[in-house]
Amino acid sequence: MRLPIFLDTDPGIDDAAAIAAALFAPQIDLQLMTTVAGNVCVEKTTRNALQLLHFWNADIPLAQGAATPLLRSLRDAAYVHGESGMEGYDFVEHDRQPLAKPAFIALRDALMSAPEPITLVAIGPLTNIALLLMHYPECTFNIRRLVIMGGSAGRGNFTPNAEFNIAVDPEAAAHVFQSGIEIVMCGLDVTNQAMLTPDYLATLPMLNRTGKMLHALFSHYRSGTIRTGVRMHDLCAIAWLVRPDLFTVKPCFVAVETQGEYTAGTTVVDLEGRMNRPANVQVALDIDVAGFQQWVAEVLALAP
Repeated sequence: MRLPIFLDTDPGIDDAAAIAAALFAPQIDLQLMTTVAGNVCVEKTTRNALQLLHFWNADIPLAQGAATPLLRSLRDAAYVHGESGMEGYDFVEHDRQPLAKPAFIALRDALMSAPEPITLVAIGPLTNIALLLMHYPECTFNIRRLVIMGGSAGRGNFTPNAEFNIAVDPEAAAHVFQSGIEIVMCGLDVTNQAMLTPDYLATLPMLNRTGKMLHALFSHYRSGTIRTGVRMHDLCAIAWLVRPDLFTVKPCFVAVETQGEYTAGTTVVDLEGRMNRPANVQVALDIDVAGFQQWVAEVLALAP
């Protein structure tokens, strides 16, 4: 049985690799995509997602989501992904359009009509997921779990303590983490280790069309370099779906700081149980890097 998923994303260069894996890993049935403002503005993340779906000739419905965080102004990561969000490759023109409804309503409609519980995968800020849970809490009966790329049990990559996806919309993340749904958090503890090596990256242009496209994007990516290796943050969330055995996971109580002048967006991970609160998140703390690299090579080889 293939695992039905809805993917909420903000492409983004490493998102492109994650979308490839979601489309071509034989264990996954990608049924809906939604976009959110994060790496770049939502108009650009939507354009990028549609370009990728057209590149792979994938017939997946896509809904455009939140343009801004719940309460804050958007701070993007164009400095990592380039102004367009996917610098480095010239995608062909197409006439694809997003659905005529916002992402959180598209998620609601698809959840309410799904014949079995759906795994939500969120690899950008959690704004759309928070809007879904705020407006339509009755949907939770058909959410199997939420797997996110975000957070950290240690240091941050956007502020000293906060990871980018959580820091962009801390209020959304706090609402989601308090919602009671099952959450798996693939944060910087594992994603900073999830490197693709220069030797492997050098083989991508010869692999297939997808490899050639990803190599061109990675050449413009600023979370590592083609010469030193690149971090595949978002791909970890897809890897966990297919190969949870690659991850060391610990159930913990996790709170999201929303008030701190210097610490907003921090995921406070209670590894030692000092707060005496029940665990609400399965936190990935370690990853089998060689196993991850082998899985990535296998799944990208399945793409056209």
